[in-house]
Amino acid sequence: MVPVLLILWGATVIPPADLLPDPKLSLLPPVNFTIRVTGLAQVLLSWEPNPDQEPRNAHLEYHVQIQAPQDDDFETGSMESTCVAPLHEGFSASIRTILQEGHAPLASSWVSAELQAPPGSPGTSVSNLTCATSTTTAGGGHLRPHRVSLHCTWLSGEEAPPDTQYFLYYRYGSWTEECQEYSKDPTGRNTACWVPRSFISSKGHGWLAVHVNGTSRTAAIRPFDQLFGVQAIARANPPANVTAQIQGTRLSIRWDKPISAFPQHCFDYEVKIHNTKKNYLQMERITTNAFVSAIDHLSKYSIQVRAAVSPACRTAGLWSEWTPPIYVGSEARKPLMEWLLILLTVTVCFAVLICPLLCRICHLWARLFPPVPTPKSHIKDLLVTAHCEKAGSSATETEVISFVEGLGCEVLENSVF
Repeated sequence: MVPVLLILWGATVIPPADLLPDPKLSLLPPVNFTIRVTGLAQVLLSWEPNPDQEPRNAHLEYHVQIQAPQDDDFETGSMESTCVAPLHEGFSASIRTILQEGHAPLASSWVSAELQAPPGSPGTSVSNLTCATSTTTAGGGHLRPHRVSLHCTWLSGEEAPPDTQYFLYYRYGSWTEECQEYSKDPTGRNTACWVPRSFISSKGHGWLAVHVNGTSRTAAIRPFDQLFGVQAIARANPPANVTAQIQGTRLSIRWDKPISAFPQHCFDYEVKIHNTKKNYLQMERITTNAFVSAIDHLSKYSIQVRAAVSPACRTAGLWSEWTPPIYVGSEARKPLMEWLLILLTVTVCFAVLICPLLCRICHLWARLFPPVPTPKSHIKDLLVTAHCEKAGSSATETEVISFVEGLGCEVLENSVF
């Protein structure tokens, strides 16, 4: 039984004779391999089968390998292939013929072609090139209800001469356009481009190729290419008609979807609620166009909302700007009775604290400055007695009493003069 199994196993691993490559067959590389620029950041690779290849009815394919600007490889059965890549550093590729029939595929030798980098002085090309798109309504009478604007910015080359001027071009699909509206820096150089109505689709995908070149009377300005994913640079518009309402301790916020070709369910939202009294910030991410939150009814709030297209509908792009803040609620003032109670409490506390202090101060003052006693007026008594004795013989009782009272003496009852 074991020999039979071994025989069967051997039969499964030995390929049929018709699948084995012909040992006399040799593959020849393709001829007339060329690289031709067909657009901004786009080249066409083309070649032809080797006319000496035998047999001519063999099902031949081609293995293409990209060396610059970025490594890549693929297989194809056609005689040409379009590649999208930045070209400011040149482009080089190689190709060979392959035969996929059988378990041991054959391959020819490689042939190569190269596209030289465009001329230009080092350090003169732009840097930090960034682009973003936004969607607006096109108005009535347009075949496309939405239009897409493009905004790009960049920095001048560090080695660019003072008279350098830059110009931007973009390509989307088969459409190529030069920018017409530029923003300038203080030296007069173009550093930003605005295309209010571009050829980019509002629901577009694929690549946006941007090319910036320059001119100068003293040096050759090196161009710069960059590819952007259309969906990745699409900035959503802010939500519209944001409203907020407070009912007791309940804050309700609603808004409309942004201006966009995408439907309502294709948006994510972020809500920012700022308690201006307590300086507390609340952030929430939701998928609906309404939000309810519990709040402090004695506080004032600022509310902002922003939006982005959901990954469920396309590759996530850029978040929109925040909507202008709207304010709800108020920092309620305390009733008059509460203020009176506070004032009364403060007064009582002040009195309780100040009274012991005053007592201590007064006691210390009495010790530092004791009262001076009034001396007895013995001279006054002597004068009264002498005068009374002298006048007793001749003055009347009434005169004596008047004289004594004038001196401040008290006349006692039953006194004898």
